Amino acid sequence: MFNKASKGSLFPYAFWIALFVIAPIALIVYYSMLDLNGHFTFDNYKAFFTPVYLKMTLTSFWYAFLITFFTLMIAYPTAYLLTKTKHKHLWLMLIIIPSWINLLLKTYAFIGIFGLYGPINAFIKVFGLEQQQILFTDFSFIFVSVYIFIPFMIIPIFNSLNKLNPTLVYAARDLGASSFTTFRRVIFPLTIDGVKSGIQVTFIPALSLFMITRLIAGNQVITLGTAIEQQFLVSQNWGMGSTIAVFLIILMVIIMLFTGQKKGGRA
Repeated sequence: MFNKASKGSLFPYAFWIALFVIAPIALIVYYSMLDLNGHFTFDNYKAFFTPVYLKMTLTSFWYAFLITFFTLMIAYPTAYLLTKTKHKHLWLMLIIIPSWINLLLKTYAFIGIFGLYGPINAFIKVFGLEQQQILFTDFSFIFVSVYIFIPFMIIPIFNSLNKLNPTLVYAARDLGASSFTTFRRVIFPLTIDGVKSGIQVTFIPALSLFMITRLIAGNQVITLGTAIEQQFLVSQNWGMGSTIAVFLIILMVIIMLFTGQKKGGRA
């Protein structure tokens, strides 16, 4: 009876996964094998391995790597300092609050900030310097992306650091380890699961960014997400757009496997 009850309780979850995960992926795979006329073909997959799309894939990886790297460099020290503050959960909430604001609104806010007549150029003008076009550059694209992903990187790292047993740090210092050695040999290895989770929630979405590339980078940066949007909405080539999406899903699964948490048992 217990087994039947357990299987029955799993049915809603299985139905949800089948309807909203497996079915959409199956549709994407199906459409990836169709040409513009709806005929079955593998030409879309052949086209993906041409220099244009391979270069686009490498570009997406490069920008996703830069965004994840800078996000991690900012998020880890911030999360560490938060665990040392008196009202750490209050400060954490203040960092998370901006993530509740709609992404489109934040993007338009940065358009105003980085614009020729925005506050940054107004500040530059005070020193007698010429106005700079900050928008539509790699800097603006990476800066805005890092700002958006920082809360999602901080949360898992903060949780890992907050659960860290402080007696292990004290023991390392008592044994003569320097601050850097303690961090390298004790703190960071024990919080690596939080870092991996942060990398997952940053690197994977960064691969498929398209709205920020449109509004902030001004199509100067073309990623896989931008290519999918163009194929579906501009070229109306659903087959090629689905093919790019299939490879994007495969890349995401590979990244999840590499950054997954491995739990080993003890004898």
